[in-house]
Amino acid sequence: MPRKKRMPTLWEVPDDLWAKIEPMLEEEQPRQKMGRPPVGRRRVLDAIIFRLRTGCQWNHLPRVFGSDRTVHRYFQRWVQAGLFRRIWSMLVGVCEELEAVDWEWQAADAALGKARMGGDGVGPNPTDRGKKGGEAEHRGGRRGRAPGAGGGAGQRA
Repeated sequence: MPRKKRMPTLWEVPDDLWAKIEPMLEEEQPRQKMGRPPVGRRRVLDAIIFRLRTGCQWNHLPRVFGSDRTVHRYFQRWVQAGLFRRIWSMLVGVCEELEAVDWEWQAADAALGKARMGGDGVGPNPTDRGKKGGEAEHRGGRRGRAPGAGGGAGQRA
């Protein structure tokens, strides 16, 4: 029985796209003639795409991508250099040439997350959420006692 052709992954850069991205990487950071052998930039880009698509932590990147620290270091360097913006604009240009973008139709996506500063019903801990004054507001670090009242084991009142 013949094997089915493997579908491409969603994080490996295809050859034709890599041919357009590689000169940008060379321009941003030319290869050194001396020193350590260079890291495979295509593998680094694949690792970054994998990380961004899956949402995994940097230190949980599969070993096939190499050192997670190296990948993260390249990511930071490329973000600072504006490389991803240039790649994105190149991709939009290619899609426009192919007439593959319908500029009349647009969509927005959003992610939900925790409200960092809370809202009106936020108390000092989860059991106090929504309580107004009184019980949620206490002084001296202990509820039900006046500051300095003591009352702990082995203490005089």
